[in-house]
Formats: sequence, C-alpha cells, structure tokens
Amino acid sequence: MYSFPYYTEPDHQKVIAFMKQHAFAMITGIGNNGPVATQVPVTIIEQGGQLFLEGHIMRKTDHQLAFEKNNQVLVMFTGPHCYVNANWYTNPSIGSTWNYMTVQAKGIIHFLDEANTRLAVKALSDTYTGTGSAASFDQLSTEYIDHMVKAIVGFRIEVQSIENTFKLSQNRDIASQKNIIKELRKRGDAQSIAVAHEMELRLTE
Repeated sequence: MYSFPYYTEPDHQKVIAFMKQHAFAMITGIGNNGPVATQVPVTIIEQGGQLFLEGHIMRKTDHQLAFEKNNQVLVMFTGPHCYVNANWYTNPSIGSTWNYMTVQAKGIIHFLDEANTRLAVKALSDTYTGTGSAASFDQLSTEYIDHMVKAIVGFRIEVQSIENTFKLSQNRDIASQKNIIKELRKRGDAQSIAVAHEMELRLTE
C-alpha cells in the first residue's frame, strides 16, 4: 500500500479503534477466474495478543468458494477521504492531492461450523441491534434462525499483518494544515468535515 512514515499511525490501539469505527470491511482474495471481493460487517476481536476478524457470508458465492481454495485474504477498512486543493497551501506551486484513512489487514480465513456461525451472527447483532428488544438475536424464533443459518457460513480471520495509511497532510507546514482544515470545513460535505476533524486532532496532539 501507499505508505510513508509521516502518514503511518504508530499507536496500535488508535488503529484498532479506527477499524471498529469502520467495520464494514472489504474482504478480497483470489479465485480460479481472478480476484474476488465482498463487503461485510466484521467483529474485531483482540485475544491473547492476537487479532481476529469474525463475520458471516452467503454460502456458495464466488468469494466463499475462492476463500475455501485459497485462504489468504486481504481485508480493507476505509474511512473518510476528500480532495485537497493545492491553492490552500502556503506554497501552491505543487500538486493537489487526496487525503484519506485506510487500514489493510492480511490474514488466514477459516470457516466456522454451524454452532460458531450462530455465535458470530449473535455477536454482530448484539453490537448493532443490542439486546432486550424485539429485533435482538435472542428474541428471534428458533425456526427463523435455523432457516437463515443454512444459507450462510461464519468465518474467523487470523490477522497476520496490519498496515495503515492516515494521509492527512502531515507533510505540509502547520500554516497550510490549518488552512486546509478551514477550507474543508467551509466546503461542508460530510467527508471533508470528517477529514478536517481528523487533521485537527493531530494538530493538537
């Protein structure tokens, strides 16, 4: 991935927090006919110093069949991104750019049995739906869950390496960074405001 030391977040826990905030991840691999990919929500688990990603996908899709044959996968977590105009720099005679935040995790995917698939689905449901409501996992009928589980398969990815690029104009002078933040806030769209916020956090660190 595109990476320079000044764009790399050294704090592992901040990287994990980013992954949890942007947990609708893209899982990619190689099948018989080329690359395959799917986007699914994942649960990020830290266990005994090891990082795992859990979720579920539909059975017998191109990506599930590919992951069965080649269990090495790349998982991408993507955050806010936006165009940065060089006119906002103290020295505008250099190229404009794109600021963005992303994490790439490489690992080995293992498919789960039915009992653990149910637990993976429950973990996601408990995280996003919560417990104690009519829609919570524990309130769904056994017949409904039995029917749904037949169509899906749970997975656990054992993460073997992780890289990040938080490209937020760290290579520009402080005056330029402050002006970029101001101009992004003036632009007003959600992506620009999110990038401005992340830049501002790093100015005060």
